[in-house]
Amino acid sequence: MAKTKKTKSVKQETPAQRLSGIIKSCRQIMRKDKGMNGDADRLPMLTWIMFLKFLDDNEQMQEVNAQLEGKKYKPAIESPYRWRDWAKDTNLTGDDLLNFISNEKVTLSDGKERTGLFYYLRSLQSESGTERKDVIATAFKGISNRMINGYLLRDVVNKIDGIHFTNNEEINTLSHLYESILKEMRDASGDAGEFYTPRPVVRFMVEMLAPKIGETVLDPASGTGGFLVEAFDYLKKQAKTVEQRQTLQRNSIVGGEPKSLPFLLCQMNLLLHGLEYPNIDSGNSLRFPLKDIGDSERVDVILTNPPFGGEEERGILNNFPNDKRTAETALLFLQLIMRKLKRKKPNSDGGRAAVVVPNSTLAGNGITGRILKQLISDFNLHTVVRLGEGVFAPYTDIPSNLIFFDTTKKTDTVWFYEVPIPKGKKKYSKSKPLKSDELEKVKKWWNKREESENSWSVKVAELLQSEDEKIDLDLRNPNKVDPYENLDANLLITKVREAITQNLALITQIQNEISNSLTVKTVSLSTAIEESTDSVEVNPTVMYNFAGVYGFGKGLFKREPLSGSNTSYKSFHRLHKDEIVISKVKGWEGAIALITEEFDGLYLSSQYPTFKAKEGVNIKYIAEYCKHPRVWQELLDKSKGIGARRNSISVDTFLSLKIPLPELEEQDKIVDALEKLSELKRKQSELNKSLELLTPAILETAFNSKPVEEVEV
Repeated sequence: MAKTKKTKSVKQETPAQRLSGIIKSCRQIMRKDKGMNGDADRLPMLTWIMFLKFLDDNEQMQEVNAQLEGKKYKPAIESPYRWRDWAKDTNLTGDDLLNFISNEKVTLSDGKERTGLFYYLRSLQSESGTERKDVIATAFKGISNRMINGYLLRDVVNKIDGIHFTNNEEINTLSHLYESILKEMRDASGDAGEFYTPRPVVRFMVEMLAPKIGETVLDPASGTGGFLVEAFDYLKKQAKTVEQRQTLQRNSIVGGEPKSLPFLLCQMNLLLHGLEYPNIDSGNSLRFPLKDIGDSERVDVILTNPPFGGEEERGILNNFPNDKRTAETALLFLQLIMRKLKRKKPNSDGGRAAVVVPNSTLAGNGITGRILKQLISDFNLHTVVRLGEGVFAPYTDIPSNLIFFDTTKKTDTVWFYEVPIPKGKKKYSKSKPLKSDELEKVKKWWNKREESENSWSVKVAELLQSEDEKIDLDLRNPNKVDPYENLDANLLITKVREAITQNLALITQIQNEISNSLTVKTVSLSTAIEESTDSVEVNPTVMYNFAGVYGFGKGLFKREPLSGSNTSYKSFHRLHKDEIVISKVKGWEGAIALITEEFDGLYLSSQYPTFKAKEGVNIKYIAEYCKHPRVWQELLDKSKGIGARRNSISVDTFLSLKIPLPELEEQDKIVDALEKLSELKRKQSELNKSLELLTPAILETAFNSKPVEEVEV
């Protein structure tokens, strides 16, 4: 009887995986097009195509709802320019598709000459000037089709047609995918940096202002909408009733962005997060005379990172008071923000703002001084959070600040909090960015303020004392410890002597641990450990806290979190404490490490299998032995691949290694000796630091000695 061949069960793709696959496929297709120059071209292209599909799906849904209610529905886009008309026509491809999209006039398959798609979209206009037609027209004024191969463009359109913007789960997934796309665009284009603010900074500012349902949140320099999206998501959690949800949709989120590309990116970002009709002004927020802004145009909350370092044209400057006209854009926006905040009244607490500003904005005389004096005299500037260098890298290394003020009263005291750069970093960078947990201490301090090594306060009276009307908020931290201050040579010498004594004692203990002869047998590594890899399916909507493995036995390190939508891997490996992890690619170079509690629950790619100890084995002994260069050389000899940097190590290869394995008690002694050695190295490092300080300490002691009376010779 013939054997029945077993069919491999096909795992059903999740919506998140399907959507992630669509986006990746589109980008791969675009890479083949010679008209596209990197992600800076591909991602805006992907956005406008998705935008048109989103609009048509939304309009079809609105049409159905209108029919159910017995009402007429007038779409923003008419036939044959709706997605369902041209995008679903698979015969419209090649040069015909390119011409339909980009040309001013085009003849379609019905033989009639019509306006091309982009020219039509740019011509849309409503009677009020504030409807969706106007949003579409504004978005497409600065957009062009960069693909030159109409057949590849057809492939992309067909892929995007597979997205269902009427499905809430798909929209939610796409919102996460889109955020990762925006981040990639920031990395691909220097120009994108001017309207991008790191997510930890955005979230912190929103949480500290804590907008409420019924309040209006404004970002007059919206960029891609990071602040508005975060504020919308924050408010969405509060919307429990139908009325609250209507308020959230209609009156809560307002922005301004004059550039076509970020305007479109912002619209798409907000639409995907659930704001049905984003209220984003497409003009320059500075274009109105400041004195004409009255109570009806004021808002409760302003969150923004205005452009700085730029200059505005003379016509814009005329909108500001004569004595406060400046070419510095950041100072113009600061004046606008002060003007746009609601004033405190019997039935209103007034408005509040959080603004990103560079150090240069915080100090000056003349025009700068007058603007800052208005800020502290007419408003309550209660907090300045000082960020380290490189938070906005790679676009600028200029140190920046977050200023928080409101209209509750005049400033009495300004509190400063300096966010310290973590030990081991000189500054932040694109590869080593500011992380959310680094702002947790500021959050805890926020409502229980007291002076510390990182925080201090200044009375406003001190800021107004300068004779030349200079206002200086760019203040150094007076509480920061100076390592060279108050050095005492005698105390340091005592400390050095004690450290040397302790180190000698440790050396003796280590010697005692290894003095006895050991009973050792040579076994395969598979006798001592077994694979324990915890494989997790990648979810595109999840951010994964990632680790890395240093070479040469130096252990694990933390990487920047990685979005599941931003990887080609189908699965990740989750790390567990007291196991060993090895890099298949660089294990021969010592990329093998013990997983400590600090890295428990973090992730690595599927190129990093993990292993646990069998009974009678101390996993730390195995980890320490794998730091031996002899192990690395043996792995190199057994590895496969072409070229020294491509040698690959399989699980079986790793487990086939021969190792000396003493009894468990002896393993423990060896581990204990090696741990004491690590402690000795740490203490020796501290001793070296003390020795480095000894020279300036001796000099300080000499300088501070009482002077000897001069003797006449």
